[in-house]
Order: sequence, then C-alpha cells, then structure tokens
Amino acid sequence: MNRGSKIALAVQLALAGSSASLLSSVALAQDNAEESVVEKIAVTGSRIQRVNMVSASPVTEITAADIAITGLTRVEDILNDMPALFAAQTGMAANGSTGTATLNLRNLGPTRTLVLVNGRRLPAGSPNAGGIAPDVNQIPASLIERIEVLTGGSSATYGSDAIAGVVNFILKDDFEGFSFDFQHSFYQHNNDNDLVQEQVRALGFELPDSNVRDGHSNDFSFMIGANTADGRGYVTMYATFRDIKALTQSERDYSACALFYDANNEFICGGSGTIPEGRFTDFVNYDYQVSGHEFVPRTSLYNYGPLNYYQRPDERKTFGALGQYEVNEHAEIYGEVSFMDDRSVAQIAPSGAFFVTSTLFCGNPLMSEQQFQTICASQGLTRDDTLTGVYIGRRNVEGAPRQDDLRHTSYRGVLGIRGIINDNWSYDMFANYGSVGFVQTYQNDLSTTRIIRALNVVDDGNGNAVCQSVIDGSDPACVPWNVFEEGAVTQAMLNYLVLPLYSRGDTTSTQVTGYVTGDLTEAGIMVPGTSTGVGVVAGVEYRRESLVFAPDQGFQSGDGAGQGGPTGAVSGAFNVKEFFGELNIPLVEDTAFADQLTLELAYRYSDYSTDQTTNTYKYAMNWEVSEDLRVRGSFQRAVRAGNVRDLFRPQTLGLFNMNDDPCGATGTMSLEDCVRTGLDPSQYKSPALTSPAGQYNTITGGNPNLEPEESDTLSFGLAFSPSFLPGFNMNIDYFNIDVQKAITNIPQTTILANCGATGDPTFCGLINRGPNGNLWVGTAAVTATDINIGYLETSGVDLEANYDMEIGEMGGLKIGLVGTWLDTLDNLPIPGGDVIECAGVWDRTSCGQPTPEWRHNLRLTWTTPWDASISATWRYLGEVDEYTGFNQPVGPTSFSAQNYLDLAGTWQAHENISVRLGINNVLDREPPLLPNAPTGSGNGNTFPGFYDGLGRYIFAGVTLTY
Repeated sequence: MNRGSKIALAVQLALAGSSASLLSSVALAQDNAEESVVEKIAVTGSRIQRVNMVSASPVTEITAADIAITGLTRVEDILNDMPALFAAQTGMAANGSTGTATLNLRNLGPTRTLVLVNGRRLPAGSPNAGGIAPDVNQIPASLIERIEVLTGGSSATYGSDAIAGVVNFILKDDFEGFSFDFQHSFYQHNNDNDLVQEQVRALGFELPDSNVRDGHSNDFSFMIGANTADGRGYVTMYATFRDIKALTQSERDYSACALFYDANNEFICGGSGTIPEGRFTDFVNYDYQVSGHEFVPRTSLYNYGPLNYYQRPDERKTFGALGQYEVNEHAEIYGEVSFMDDRSVAQIAPSGAFFVTSTLFCGNPLMSEQQFQTICASQGLTRDDTLTGVYIGRRNVEGAPRQDDLRHTSYRGVLGIRGIINDNWSYDMFANYGSVGFVQTYQNDLSTTRIIRALNVVDDGNGNAVCQSVIDGSDPACVPWNVFEEGAVTQAMLNYLVLPLYSRGDTTSTQVTGYVTGDLTEAGIMVPGTSTGVGVVAGVEYRRESLVFAPDQGFQSGDGAGQGGPTGAVSGAFNVKEFFGELNIPLVEDTAFADQLTLELAYRYSDYSTDQTTNTYKYAMNWEVSEDLRVRGSFQRAVRAGNVRDLFRPQTLGLFNMNDDPCGATGTMSLEDCVRTGLDPSQYKSPALTSPAGQYNTITGGNPNLEPEESDTLSFGLAFSPSFLPGFNMNIDYFNIDVQKAITNIPQTTILANCGATGDPTFCGLINRGPNGNLWVGTAAVTATDINIGYLETSGVDLEANYDMEIGEMGGLKIGLVGTWLDTLDNLPIPGGDVIECAGVWDRTSCGQPTPEWRHNLRLTWTTPWDASISATWRYLGEVDEYTGFNQPVGPTSFSAQNYLDLAGTWQAHENISVRLGINNVLDREPPLLPNAPTGSGNGNTFPGFYDGLGRYIFAGVTLTY
C-alpha cells in the first residue's frame, strides 16, 4: 500500500500515544523523516489531528515488545502489572467469577474505565451479574500493537464511562505476509510453608507435593495480510486459540486449607460450619454432629479450600479481519470484524444443606434411638412431636464440587468511511456494533425445596422411611435423605436432590459516530502573533445499549442451595444522542518563555432516553517551554450513566462479607445499640448471630431513577527530554479524581453501624433480623439497593523515566521506570458520614483488595550485538495495613512490601524466526496470606489477581514470520 498517499497522511487515525512506554521513549519532537510519513495524528483523549502532539492529559503506552517480554497472554494480567491498574475479574477468580476479564483503572471500579479498540468502544462484557464491564478476553494479546492508558475523564471526547480514564487498544492492521506464534507457559512452586503445613497436618488434611509444575497454558496465533493489487488498500486476518488448564488450591500448601485466626491471632485451618458429618443445632443451647449413627458435640469444620479453582480452566478462540481501501483521495473505506468464543469453568466446594430447615419430626425413622433421646426426648418431646428451632447443615461431599460453566460468544463489526474534504478539512463516519451471547450451566447444586422435603421423613406404616411429600402426594418422586448416619447417602438420594441450573442472555451495543476535523490556519482564524490556526472538531453520535438476562426458574426462585439467594431476570435498553466539539488554540509561539502555548477545549452534550441529560467538558493547557521541556495540565468533567443492570435489575437476596454480626459474640456494638438494630436483648452476644462462613444475607438491586455519576479530574505535570542527555525522557504527572453521585449501595456494615449509633429509621428500616436475631438464615437480611449517594476521591503522582544509551560494541541498554504514588483513595458511603481512607490498606468490605501507596516496575534491557536481548524487571508492591474501621477483626494482617524479579530473553534466531523465554517471579515469592479471604478479589487465602499467587511463571515462545 502507498503509505505516503494523501489519505494516509491527512487522516492517520492510529491514535498514537504521547508518553513513554516502560522500555521505549517517545521523543517530544520527531525527526523530519518521520514527519514525512505521519503528518498528523490523533492522540488518545482527543480527535483533533495535529503534528507531533504531546497530550495535555497523561498517557502511558505499552508496546507489543513490552508485552512479549512479560510472557503474559491474558490481557488483564498484562495491564494489572501496571501501577495505575488494580485487579477486577481475572482468571484467578473462582467464587464470584463471571468468566470475563475486566480492567479497573485507579481502583475506581471496572465500570468506570472506558475500554476502546482502535478508538472505538468495546461492548459490555456479559449480561450476568458483575460482568457488564467490557471483557478484554475479546482482544488477543498477540494482535496488540500497543496499549494506551489515559488518566482521568475523557467523556467530552468519548462519552460516558471515562470516569477513571481510558484504555485504548491499538491492533496490528497493515500487515503483509504470514505470521505464526506459539507460546507454552506453566507455574512452578516449591511448597515449603512450614507454618501452614503444620496446621494442615494437625487436622489430617492432604498436602501437595513439595515441587509442583502445573497451570499449563498453550497459546497459538496466526496472522496473514496482503495489500491490494493496486496498492490502495490492505486486508489483515487473524485466528488465535488459547487453552489454559485448571489449578486447584490443593496444589499449594498455603491454600491447602481455609485459614482463620485463633484466639492468639495465629493462623489455623478453619472452614465452614456446614460439615460433611451433618450438623444439628439451634446455635444457642446445643450443637451436634453425626458420628456413626449418633449425635455427639460438634467439633468439626469443613475445609472448603482444596477443591476451589485457583486458576480457572479457559478455552478461547478468536477470529477476525481488519482492512481499508482508498476509493479516491476523498474517501477511504475501512472495517473490522471479530469473533470470540470463550468458555471457562469456576469450581468451588460441594453444595449442601445450609441450615434452610427449622423443624425436625421426632418420629423420623432414620434417626437412631440415641439421636431421638439426645435431641427430642431431652426436651420432653415424643416420637409424635416436631422439634422447632433446629437448623440442619450437611455438606454434600458424596456429590461433586459446584461448577459454574460460563461461555461467552462475541461478535463485533466496524464499518466506516473517512477522507479529506480539502487541504484543511477531513471527516470520519463509522458504525460500531457489538454483541455478546452468554450461556451458563451451573452443575452439582442442590435444591432447597427438595432438601426440606427429603428431611421431612415419616414411617409409612410398614417400617419404611418415606417423605411426607410422598404420603400427601405433593412430591411423589421425593427420596429421603439420610443425614443421620455416616456413609448412608445413596446415589438415588443425590439424584433427587441435585438441581441443574441454567441461564442465558446477551448484550448489544450500537454506536454511530460522525465528525469533521479541520485546521483554520488558511482561514486566518488564529491568535494574533501565532502562525498556526485553530484546530476544530465537530461531531454527532448515537449509541444504544441493550441487555437481556434470562435465568431459569431454579435461579430465579433462589432454590439453588449454594446460590446465596435468587438470581433475577433483567431486560432493558436505553439510547443516547450526543453532539460534541473540540478546539485546539495556539496562544503563543516562538517567544522567550514558550516555543508554543496551546489551549484545548472540548464539550459534549448527551440526551438519554432515561430522561437524563449531561454536559461534559475539558479545559487543558500544553506549554512547550523548549524542545527539552513541556508542562501540561487539564481539568475535565466526566460522567458515567447507569448501565442496563444498574437501571433495571430486580431486587434479590444475596450475600455480603462480615467477620461477625456487630451484636455477635465478638461484635463491638453495645446492647443499647444492638436493640436499635432489631435485636431482642436476650439475643445479645448469642452465638446464633455469627455465620460460620462470614457471609450474611443482603437484598440488592437496581434503580430506574438513577442519575449519571459525575467526576472532576485535575491533572498537571511535565515531560522532560533534555538535549544534553540524549535518550533520556521523564514524565511526572499529578492526578486528582473526585466522583460525585456515585451509583452504589450503602454498605451493609455502614447501615448496621448508623442504625445502632443513631436509631435513624433511614438505616434501621433496612435491617430485618430472623427469629433468633440472625442476619444469615432464611429471609433475614440487610437491604442495600442502588442509589446515587457515594463519593469517591483518588489522587497521586505518576512517574515515568526512560534512558536509552549505546554501550559501544556491546550493543545498547534501556532503563525504564513506571511508578505510581497513591496519596488518597477515599470512599464516603453516605453524606456526613466517616470517610473510609483506603490508600495503603486492604479489608474485606469497604476497601477490598490491597492499595499500596507506592508501586513501580523498573526494567533493564540489554540489546546485545548478537541479535538477542535480555531483560530484568523489578516489580514492587508497597506494604499495606488492614483497614481497622467498623467491625473489622484485629490481627496481624498487614502485608509487607512485595518484591518480584522477572527475567526474559529474546533471540532473532533467523531472519524469519524469533524465540523468547522467561521466568516471572524468579525467586518464587509466596503471596501474603490472610484469614477468611473475601469472595471475588480474594481466593486461596490471598489476593491472586494482585499478588503473584502461584509461584514462578515460566514461558517459552516462538514466532515465525514470512
């Protein structure tokens, strides 16, 4: 293709980044040869094309070479290594996984990070709960040319969702020839944690081998491209396949049991109170487990950890094509099509009876005489009586672990036309459509309804144990469940109890955008004393988002015993009509104090079909002091309109994490305060209030009257590239992001605390305790539906420094540093309440995963004269403390700073063959451990999406290019 054609020169939409990457610096001024190829570019964060533009907003770039050095094939892993990003949905999530991979810039949440592909929106990732943020599984790592990360709101340029910033993936497109790439990777770890092993052995649990190699992954990619015969266009096609093997927590000694604290704040192997032996308790006066065919005082806990997946198995296929064709000098047609099919399975411990019954018929023929005497006769009851207030827990270890089979199939297409109108004006119009289909099959859960029936057993008069529902005809298929005797559960019992669950759904996104961009120099519209006219963009956009999520009756009724409550159906859609504009105004040129001073302005008006309107804008200054120094700053207003789930999902029962009820045995609330929460004084400090699993019921749901979130982002900094030190450049930028009217629910712990402290019915009316005062059995719950009430603020400093130097005949050295100092990360759940300060801490509820104040990546690369390079990377994650706010456990849960060393090498073995290999976490550092890790971000007694959870990561790959 003629890369120097007028179209290619005038309408170069590569969205090139302006800041330096970890290894490669971007010069502040290009040489003349480069300018002859790329006359004008549009920087991420603006649609105005201009020569050699450095963005007024901070942009960090990751190149394909950077990605290859990491050896990582999951896109979320690549980005989560960046100091500015935090883990969200990853391949290391099990309980709470959506099967997607999402990005969380500045730890403000994945729905506040706008994800683009070649400057255009990626659709919602999944219709299921927690998965609506864009799924970067749709983007093969091997197809990425570079990734640009822009801090702060860019809603004036791109629309809703750019609260924390923008992640823009630029794909390889104009490729000629054939390329094949293959990489194999796996984890290796030496299990030598003596402290945890001692606890595991003490309880008779199994330990893994001392040296393990597992979690294998194979990644294949093919790419073929050709120019058209007339040289006016090209087509690039690709196909990829990735296969990741499962890895369970039983393969690491530090996750071989669920860790808890003892009374001395020492790690012990704990677990769930829903035990395999069977448990019968009123949580106050008696607590029995089955031994043989008798009741004995309960001593057991169930170790649910070993069967949980530490790494989910994942099989992904992608296909696609990109191309463009220059019809004439005024029109170039371009397009993209892509397809992804991704299937992942999340596995957790077996289901069971989670204390869903409150009665027991004393004449149940499956009970032994000893059991009858122990639990019924001791309370003055006969065989004809029914015991009330008894709760039965029984882990279904005879069945298989619960498996959530999650499959996403996505289609995406872009069709556009762009070109020059005249020497000063150009245009771009495109349609961008994306659709994601979702199928979920949940296996090996039990039916709560059938559990209740199977435990209500009577004698049929002939000495046979039968369900009462068989006698009365309400369920003739019922099979009694013998939980009164060890080893008595049969396959027929399991066949009756097991409840397969199924859901499906889809999301669709349609974006139609058109805009013109121009240079008003020839029209003479410029600031006096300057030679460059005003740059302008004006455009319109239409976008429609829709979602359908259809769970089966078992999901919707909440009949799945291991689901934590009902899963509601969701269906809805909205659209938005927008117009936008930008101005780039050179104010000063070639003066003693500035080579150039430029003002950037942007505005967007949005009209939503939900009767909401928004105004977003940007003010920015770019001051080129000299060729060596640029100073930049910006203020931006951004928005995030509620997505379909925020607006239309039903209100359902679920679970939240809390170490203990504040009125429970270890709670800190006074009796007077607890009474305000609905507790009877006689129930104060009752063991019945404490959930053994640390999970409590909550009612959550959407709200069709939500207003859009708003954020204000202030950033300023400098880019320094001294002419006296060729090859060196540095960027330092301060950021501050304030989010108002955040769409959130009031945290359940905050509701409890405020009710207890004030008795305010606004909070107390949201608490519904059960008959024995609990918040975790039956319909007892804390209501926490979505409203516009939250406030978030984060601020800090980003630092990038790069130095590229020659070392004579020995080749060259590159040194790159990327770091972030997190000054504040504050969360104000309710106006007038206490600010939760999350910078430098972690917890299970308010702050979540660790947020160290300082993180950095420092990389040294030696490019040898022998067609090979060697890289060493030091990844540093600063120390964090446990947040000790309301109702948090006191214990030695601070995490020390983590240091990881990565080594990698590449070798151009032949003109057409390159080889790479490396080891991440060379020293096999174990992750910091915590007790009772929260679901979602926590797994295997740590935070594996944030820390290296599995030991050394070893990879080797080869690329063939012709």
